[in-house]
Amino acid sequence: MAVTEYINPAEVSLEEGRFLVRLAREAVERYLRYGEVIRPPPNTPTKLLLKGMSFVTIRKLVVSNYELRGCIGYLQPVEALATNVINAAIAAAVEDPRFNPMGEDELDDVIFEVSILSVPKTLGSKGQELLNEIAIGVDGLVIEYGINKGVLLPEVPVEYCWDNESFLSETCLKAGLPPDCWLHPHIRVQKFTASVFKELRPYDEVVRIDLLEEYRRTCRRGSELRSLR
Repeated sequence: MAVTEYINPAEVSLEEGRFLVRLAREAVERYLRYGEVIRPPPNTPTKLLLKGMSFVTIRKLVVSNYELRGCIGYLQPVEALATNVINAAIAAAVEDPRFNPMGEDELDDVIFEVSILSVPKTLGSKGQELLNEIAIGVDGLVIEYGINKGVLLPEVPVEYCWDNESFLSETCLKAGLPPDCWLHPHIRVQKFTASVFKELRPYDEVVRIDLLEEYRRTCRRGSELRSLR
């Protein structure tokens, strides 16, 4: 592994990703049942004790679909990645202001997803040129202006089949700004990458998500079908 001050998400193996997803679930279970904030266990892979950034997403099975139940994370590498995942998981379960705190009775109906992030990089382009600096299925976005800040993970535009302009506009809205805010010359736009691991079903297998392949398969296929109508 290259010597860096933080963990490069591209260097996290599938086995390490599985460890983090299971750690996220254990952290929430122990917190909901006992009010305990766990620490990284002794068998934590050494790499995961380096500084890193993560978002933890919790989705709940509703009828036949997994719907968002909570999502919280961090954009600065200030603590060990394993510790960061523990803190993000608990926050996603009980501190996301969009939802009521999770209850212990929901644990069997939710899946955990861990996104390991790179350090955001400020884009030098402005206006329409920003469209050429974003890759759907690869990049996440951060948009800032004054006290307003919006973050969308790389998974989001893939889930909704957005193009680059829609992705920028939706990130503006997430920041509480007009959808065309990205065209303003003083807006700060950053991008980051992520390695994403998630449970397929509660307590089940953990897989790495290839967002670019998923975007090509679902979104472009859907576009082709619509063009045939």
